[in-house]
Amino acid sequence: MKHGIYTLDDIPIEGKTVLCRVDINSPIDRERGVLKDTTRIRFCVPTIEELAARGAKVVLMAHQGGDLEYQNFTSTEPHAKVLSELMGRPVEFIDDVCGPAARERITNLKCGEVLLLDNVRFMSEEMTLFETKLKLSPEQQAKTLVVRKLAPLADFYICDAFAAVHRSQPTLVGFQEVLPSAMGRLFERELSALTQVRETPERPCIYVLGGAKIQDAFLMMGAVLADGAADKVLTGGLVSNIMLVARGSDIGSTSQDFLYANNLGEYIKVAGEILDKFANRVLLPVDLAYVDETGRHEVRVDELPAPGLLVDIGHRTVEQYRKEIAQAKTI
Repeated sequence: MKHGIYTLDDIPIEGKTVLCRVDINSPIDRERGVLKDTTRIRFCVPTIEELAARGAKVVLMAHQGGDLEYQNFTSTEPHAKVLSELMGRPVEFIDDVCGPAARERITNLKCGEVLLLDNVRFMSEEMTLFETKLKLSPEQQAKTLVVRKLAPLADFYICDAFAAVHRSQPTLVGFQEVLPSAMGRLFERELSALTQVRETPERPCIYVLGGAKIQDAFLMMGAVLADGAADKVLTGGLVSNIMLVARGSDIGSTSQDFLYANNLGEYIKVAGEILDKFANRVLLPVDLAYVDETGRHEVRVDELPAPGLLVDIGHRTVEQYRKEIAQAKTI
């Protein structure tokens, strides 16, 4: 046991059926059905290989595609092919999640075999709207369809989807309520590293928060600033756009409309509260990049609004952040 959670060393999986939730969500060429980056898949291979080598009957559950836009969802079949190549052993795929075909195949698995189920987000229970609107407790998650159908077929549940474990969705929090559970090797490694960063980071400790998936960033930012885990936070992407709006900057109608069209306006208030408390520890861009029909352009923050959609930090900000990062001991 590490950090109060069981590991693979604590459970007898030989000959047992194991449900293993992994995070192999990857950039994909939708037209060709080919993964453009297999980094996440490589990271989860050690856990899957260990489970199979120890004689478990391995059932993999995974998602593919951001769950705010249904058209992003695709099958996990390409992931099974990549896993097979990386592991040098067959990883079977079935285009079912918890229906009769999937359950029959799970029942007939032999020791050491690996089966990847289809995209769990094809189930409405795994979508963000289900999560945010119903706000089910773990006990209630255990009563969802996917848990009720798959849990009776398994002996153990393993979570190795560290990058997704903050989500309150059935395949991430429901099975622990009804099955003996443990974390996989990737989860164990990441949790150990994160625990060190949160509890005993080398100083200065810098957090870099940006990109498009800002919900996680705002959940994290207030916490790490309040408890002192972060000495400074460097912002970019939609995170910095929202922080600038909260500070009173006019980022332009195109970027402003984008925020509200994607239901991100609620984070402006959150950003304002963070700035009120920690303005001296949150670094905002001094210049930004926007795109229009002629390409990419940069504009200083004091020259806003921008005539196009703000998509990046500018070169002046890059240089400023580079100096901060170069002085940091933990990033």
